[in-house]
Amino acid sequence: MNFELTQLPVADIQGDIEVIIVIDKNTDHGFVQDKKLLKKAGFKSGQDETCLLVSKNRLYVGAESTLSKDIRTAAANAIKALNGTGYKSIKVATYLNSSDCTNSLRSMVEGFILGAYTFENYKTKKSKNKIKHISISLEEHSGYKVDIEKASEVIHKAQIVADATNFTRNIVNTTPDDCYPDVMADIAEAMADETGLKCKVLKPKALREEKMETLLAVARASRHKPRVIHLTHKPKEAKCVVTLVGKGLTYDSGGLSLKPADFMVTMKSDKSGGSAVIGIMKAVAEMNLPVEVHGFVGAVENMIGGDAYKPDDVLVAKNGKTIEIRNTDAEGRLVLADTLCYAQQEVKADYLFDFATLTGACVVGVGHYTSGVMGNSDEIKSLVVDAAKRSGELATALDFNPYLKKTIKSDIADVCNISNTRYGGAITAGQFLSEFIDEDHKDKWAHIDIAGPAFVEHAWGENPFGASGAGVRMMVKLIENLSQED
Repeated sequence: MNFELTQLPVADIQGDIEVIIVIDKNTDHGFVQDKKLLKKAGFKSGQDETCLLVSKNRLYVGAESTLSKDIRTAAANAIKALNGTGYKSIKVATYLNSSDCTNSLRSMVEGFILGAYTFENYKTKKSKNKIKHISISLEEHSGYKVDIEKASEVIHKAQIVADATNFTRNIVNTTPDDCYPDVMADIAEAMADETGLKCKVLKPKALREEKMETLLAVARASRHKPRVIHLTHKPKEAKCVVTLVGKGLTYDSGGLSLKPADFMVTMKSDKSGGSAVIGIMKAVAEMNLPVEVHGFVGAVENMIGGDAYKPDDVLVAKNGKTIEIRNTDAEGRLVLADTLCYAQQEVKADYLFDFATLTGACVVGVGHYTSGVMGNSDEIKSLVVDAAKRSGELATALDFNPYLKKTIKSDIADVCNISNTRYGGAITAGQFLSEFIDEDHKDKWAHIDIAGPAFVEHAWGENPFGASGAGVRMMVKLIENLSQED
């Protein structure tokens, strides 16, 4: 999708159709040209509501405000409404609440790109007549004037972040037979070659040498051998060091603690955390942010067979802690335990974040659309929640407490891989991971459970059916914020 900036009025721009965003149901605004027709069509101009006036070649969409979150979803739903039509180019005005703030411009571009996303790799008939070109007018309006160079920079960043999100969506949506650990490593290596990142891939021999026995145990019943991926963005001058760790379960059958059939259907999405790390690294490299960033992915397939690890096994993690296995479907935390230990061994970071579709309990607790953020430091958790809000993602902090931590104690090992209670499962999973965070990183770490928003079987906001790319926008925004600190 190509974007063009111009200082011409919208009326003087060439375009197949004009998109007009109606802010706060204000149909008296100068941008609204068809008030009577809109009333006749029953257009209420609520958030994301659309009305296509074919005779006028205008599409109206509602937004509650000029805040980024509202403009982003309005733009996304506008372009969704044009899917399947004959229009190939859009012209649109700029919606601002001040001359200095260009967040709404960035969010509008993100919305257009994210809303236009489709995953059709397995369809014999592809969608036609997609929007190819969008012209954005920077004409001064209501006393607000935007510098075209500043606007160009903002749009460039929006394209990078939205494209990285869609790149992540593609990985997650790819079927397990086409995206297994070795393929995931290939994707990371190809992306690294294109963006100038350094990429190191550990295969089983190296994983054994690194004593990553819990990860290897999860992987051993699969014909697809595990990989641990390490991507590095290392600018000459870095303001700080950030480490990202992602759960990359390319498929999760539940192992011998087999999932019910209905719960297996979407398990290609269990690689969402690892996919997000690859997408974040892509965006960081393309934006060339002055922050040293390392991305680690534990890529594994959890299957059944004669060599499968079993309930009642006791495994030894990389940091030497022993883990009693009571459920082989609580495998993601085992993969993350070793990958976190390896990441901390390789990089002494100022900030450490892990991403995982870790627990159904998090979805029960906060819903399909929100990530749960856990850790030992309120300050670090707040950084994540704030960045999520600014990027258009939803996240909330879930606090640790000592009473829940007691529920993962084991009588025969150092820790058990599941809690002895059905309640608070997202938090107890986070507390399990805290056992594998060393003293240097204890107050620098946050665990982000993206089980809710990573994969939803209906469209919502700017997100399509299936993978959303959860985690990419929030973490890029957080790293951008760190890059701007003095």
